[in-house]
Amino acid sequence: MIEGLGRAWRVGATGLSFALFGVGGLLLRLAVFPLLYLLVWRRERRVTAARAIIRLAFRAYVDVMRALGVLRYEVRGLEKLERRGLLILANHPTLIDTVFLMAFVRNADCIVKGALWNNPFTRGPVRAAGYISNDGGTSGGDGDGLVKACIASLERGNNLIVFPEGTRTPANGVISMKRGAANVAVRGARAITPVVIRCDPPTLGKGEKWWRVPPRRVRFSLEVQDDVAVEPFIHDSSDVMAARRLTEFLQNYFTGKYQGHA
Repeated sequence: MIEGLGRAWRVGATGLSFALFGVGGLLLRLAVFPLLYLLVWRRERRVTAARAIIRLAFRAYVDVMRALGVLRYEVRGLEKLERRGLLILANHPTLIDTVFLMAFVRNADCIVKGALWNNPFTRGPVRAAGYISNDGGTSGGDGDGLVKACIASLERGNNLIVFPEGTRTPANGVISMKRGAANVAVRGARAITPVVIRCDPPTLGKGEKWWRVPPRRVRFSLEVQDDVAVEPFIHDSSDVMAARRLTEFLQNYFTGKYQGHA
């Protein structure tokens, strides 16, 4: 009976968390960011301020979820993110991976689906923060314009978060990398900062309903790994071949790390 009550509480707390996310996004759009546009005229400063607000809001949000008993979380290697111009690549097991990463990464930029630019709950924060739109494609897409936008963001000193899978990992757990992230690394000659995300027991996966909560509280972890140099993949190779080799490496790397292998 106690177990059943605990699960019922987590279903309600998860629903409340989603509601808070929607209300928070709407408040940012209607109250906070219009004021930001009035007070900060220079676009560069406004974007920086908007990203800082979003980071603090997301950090508060994950702490609320923890306080409600929805999940526990830990972050390892956080000091590795205290740099500028990082190309941060992560696996994508759950719906809230982006929220967690952006809660801990300063001056974070990311690729968002074009539909979010018109969503009433997200378009205010997304536009104010100047995130990169993929025009309806996946974040792992290979569009030349998208790759150039990502490289330009890194050159401005932003920390770019990319999920190379382009979408959440399917229910069978098989990670499948697209070539877009590798193209950014190769053509921008940027080292990769990998982040391995784990969720135990699994929840909020691709196609999974939010109310199907696990039998026990979720443990969420982010592990920031050592940088991966891109030069060995570029040496004596065309960009196309280098991106292909790097994508294959990332496929094996994240599969091994996620499954607990070195």
